[in-house]
Amino acid sequence: MGGVLLESTPASALFDSNAQQQIPDIVIRRLPIYVRTLRALTDAGIRSVSSEELADLIGVTAAQIRRDLSYFGKFGKQGKGYDTHFLAQTISHILRLDRQWPVALVGLGNLGRAIANYRGFTPSSFSIVAIFDRGSRNVGNVVNGLEILNDDHLTNTIIRERIRIGIIATPKTYAQEIADRMIAGGVEAILNYAPTILRVPEKVTVREIDPVSALQSMTYYISERGASS
Repeated sequence: MGGVLLESTPASALFDSNAQQQIPDIVIRRLPIYVRTLRALTDAGIRSVSSEELADLIGVTAAQIRRDLSYFGKFGKQGKGYDTHFLAQTISHILRLDRQWPVALVGLGNLGRAIANYRGFTPSSFSIVAIFDRGSRNVGNVVNGLEILNDDHLTNTIIRERIRIGIIATPKTYAQEIADRMIAGGVEAILNYAPTILRVPEKVTVREIDPVSALQSMTYYISERGASS
């Protein structure tokens, strides 16, 4: 059975005591999955879960879960499992999901509109507060209650609204320019849907989402049985 997270330890202390530790990015990428699973268990009325049970739900090993969580805090006695509600709150604090994050979206093609209208943002810690596009075709229209602004206003709006997260859904030809202007306004995290690699300062985190590249990387694993016959 997995260890029990000490509820007497404040979530802030669990994170802050390890703030200077270099945590592998792959661990950070797994934490949202832990939060989502723990919240589902809490909603189902399940108050505790062992590392083995959590591992089965997520698709990793119990040892991996214990290793991941060890970066952020100390664990108590084995055999009682994790308190699902408390652990979900703790990881949410680690990810800074216990606050609201305003987001700027640039690009109103088909993909941009889908992102702007995505209802999954509503129950999350993120809300699109400003939408930008280039040219006159979309500027001035309203999407999901927000007026589309010309991207000339991008940097000033980011500064005024204190936006630190941006989403780029533009053609690749000017994605780098948009990233530069976001960063000039104070953005420190960019979700990039444009099919290009952005060049950003070390302090800026970028996640690239390119569905075509993802498909291309997966075809390598498709069996070629019978292809040579």
